[in-house]
Amino acid sequence: MAEKIKYEMEFPIQASPTLLYQFISTPSGMEEWYADSVNSRGEFFNFIWEGSEEEAKLISKKKSEYIKFQWLEDEGTDYYFEIYIQVDEITKDVSLIITDFADEGEVEEGKMLWENMISELKHILGSV
Repeated sequence: MAEKIKYEMEFPIQASPTLLYQFISTPSGMEEWYADSVNSRGEFFNFIWEGSEEEAKLISKKKSEYIKFQWLEDEGTDYYFEIYIQVDEITKDVSLIITDFADEGEVEEGKMLWENMISELKHILGSV
């Protein structure tokens, strides 16, 4: 199996960390911008997009700070995806930091996907 490449992206977003956390950590919140349908059973989240279905395990989370998942197909590896809410101590500006992994040659596609999803999230939040 080829090594996946880790990448990080930062998206400034005008919303409170508490509100953002609802959108990144709950099935109903994630259905608004991340997937067509999201179901959770305990630590397992099922994401559905236009007929394709992926299951991820919730690895860790901290209220109003971050949530970290691992796709079940990546179990036993160091691959994960994390959505981290960063607040600048001085300006109080809020950013979402996305950490994800993709196969070589699919990093740009992965980044475009995140850009589209975060732009949808900003639209819902009324953050331009």
